[in-house]
Amino acid sequence: MSEIERESMEYDVVIVGAGPAGLSSAIRLKQLDADLNVVVLEKGSEVGAHILSGAVLDPAGLDALIPDWKEKGAPLNVPVKSDAFYMLGEAGGIRIPNFPMPPLMNNHGNYIVSMGNVCRWMAEQAEELGVEIFPGMACSELVYGENGEVRGVVAGVFGLEEDGSIGENTEPGMELLGKYVFLSEGVRGSLSKEVIEKFQLDADSEPQKYGLGMKEIWEIDPDKHKEGAVFHSLGWPLGKNAAGGSFVYHAENNQVFIGLVTALNYQNPHLYPYMEFQRFKHHPMIAKLLEGGKRVAYGARAIAQGGWQSMPKACFPGGALLGCSVGLVNVPRIKGNHNAMLSGIAAAEAAFAAIGAGRASDELTEYNTALREGPVGRDLYKVRNVKPFQSNNGVLGALGLGGFDMWTNTLGFSIFGTKSHGKSDADATQKAARWNPIDYPKPDGKLSFDRLTNVSYSFTNHEESQPAHLKLKDPSIPIAVNLPEYAEPAQRYCPAGVYEVVEEDGKDPRFIINFQNCVHCKTCDIKDPSQNIHWTVPQGGDGPNYPNM
Repeated sequence: MSEIERESMEYDVVIVGAGPAGLSSAIRLKQLDADLNVVVLEKGSEVGAHILSGAVLDPAGLDALIPDWKEKGAPLNVPVKSDAFYMLGEAGGIRIPNFPMPPLMNNHGNYIVSMGNVCRWMAEQAEELGVEIFPGMACSELVYGENGEVRGVVAGVFGLEEDGSIGENTEPGMELLGKYVFLSEGVRGSLSKEVIEKFQLDADSEPQKYGLGMKEIWEIDPDKHKEGAVFHSLGWPLGKNAAGGSFVYHAENNQVFIGLVTALNYQNPHLYPYMEFQRFKHHPMIAKLLEGGKRVAYGARAIAQGGWQSMPKACFPGGALLGCSVGLVNVPRIKGNHNAMLSGIAAAEAAFAAIGAGRASDELTEYNTALREGPVGRDLYKVRNVKPFQSNNGVLGALGLGGFDMWTNTLGFSIFGTKSHGKSDADATQKAARWNPIDYPKPDGKLSFDRLTNVSYSFTNHEESQPAHLKLKDPSIPIAVNLPEYAEPAQRYCPAGVYEVVEEDGKDPRFIINFQNCVHCKTCDIKDPSQNIHWTVPQGGDGPNYPNM
């Protein structure tokens, strides 16, 4: 669509994505220079609509950005009061004492929050400073300059025909151009993926590793609610089938945030992460908590887990990658929002200095250095070996070797050096014939639910006449390759029931993409063993409408 003539607008900095990283960069830019023209483009129907996180928030990022956040009414209302860690079996669990854990694992001083609501509040702070924020504006294309540098983005394309062609009701969108373009799209964003490949930003890093996080919000019996209580577990139900763990956070208003994270480097293509999550809620400890309550929201998203080893170069000609576009989650702490905010601050400061020096559309190498050598890099470097130990040595490896390594890293050294992640998550998938199918219990409709029913609680909507935003590079591969070799795992790894294999008597099987169900988790783009699915943005405003995830 690059041949279409579009109107354009010029800014100092164009920011794609109104998550914690993008909003932090916008706020910091205006703090540094109120006259800078800064725009934030958000594909969700409103700020926060596409934000999903656990979340226990380390306020370090907010402390650096808005030190008086408490006086300004930031929605950090539930400090962590208790912190329990369990190793679960099917019928019970063993509590792991807190004292052997490194100090960095302590949740004292952190808050149980809805990151969607935190981002809504941050957007208010940004707008008060003069930042322009446009929700419902999906950025579908990059604009390149004469020398191949990124100059801006195309946003606001609406009304394409079902085959992707221009129709009489098509709105071609606008080009928003900037001296610098910040990509803070979250995990595996389509524009970020493009610049990483184009500029070979990952040439010196390991493959990024991912987890699939699924979350429900429940309203529970007030007598069972313990505001500020934090629960994490390893072991059941995933066991040896996959790495990962669960969480239960007691938020305000008698609500609990409950979820399961499944590492996407699992080998067995029969694994069904969504059903593992549903099974988790039948554990005696969890079932007792949820009994008599009701589920009020559901959602899912991928989580970048590669950490230090997998960080691509974070700057490119004309812009920078921020937050989860780089992959800044501290895996053992299950926290990345603070690092996303700190990355936004560092990028803003680098761009401010560059613009002040008369620069534009070059590489913000100062930002890349600050990210690696500053607080974000120090945070990730200490825990860099936990994920490789988890991947290669299982749960006990993560607890034993990973815990020991974190302790030594707090003292400034590691006897293990820096461990390797190895294969990508797609390459980790093995042939179906090597594994037995897994028999999952049928959801009971009380504690556990089928996917399509649960997706309705994500309030997802896509205009059905638009082109599918999930693209197959080769439409024959799902049936010709993935089905016979891998039992077509897209039927199972997608937490929203987007992909189906339909088999009818006397007819060849068909691969169906129900893109209307998509909750924008990007798991398909990550886990497909043939790397045949390319996730792109639908038209702006479409997708989930999370209330307070």
